[in-house]
Amino acid sequence: MGIEHDYFGLIGDYWSERKEYGDQDVELVLDADADGVSTAALDAAAVMVGELELIDDELRNTFVGELDGRGPVVSFLASVLEGDDVDAVDAAITRESGDRQIDALRSLSLVRVDLRPDADGDGEVFAEFEYALAPEETDARLVASIDIGREVVDVRFDA
Repeated sequence: MGIEHDYFGLIGDYWSERKEYGDQDVELVLDADADGVSTAALDAAAVMVGELELIDDELRNTFVGELDGRGPVVSFLASVLEGDDVDAVDAAITRESGDRQIDALRSLSLVRVDLRPDADGDGEVFAEFEYALAPEETDARLVASIDIGREVVDVRFDA
């Protein structure tokens, strides 16, 4: 049995669309079992799609705040800024503040957002935002997971 939503239409197992904003082309994916998802969670997912730019900005600020540690953000930056594809990465950095790490984070492309409205409890991964620098040339990804209240649950570096 399916559930129909005003924004996503008939909910089956998979919904996808592309959204462009600024110079980014983002793939949006909703993965939900119609039997395990509530209308309220689908509404929250639709709000996230509508506020994509705001959430993107919040996550980038989170990444900047993690530069003083040894976590996944620092590992991601070390990998892309010192890796084999350094020429492509340098070309992808569109900001020039004088701080290469900050410029790299501000130049990231948001390439994909996975919405999981059946995980709508506090602390559960409701959405994953996948970032890349020079996504066509590099496989390295920085992935931020947030819960339904937009709190960061996890940040990881996928090589």
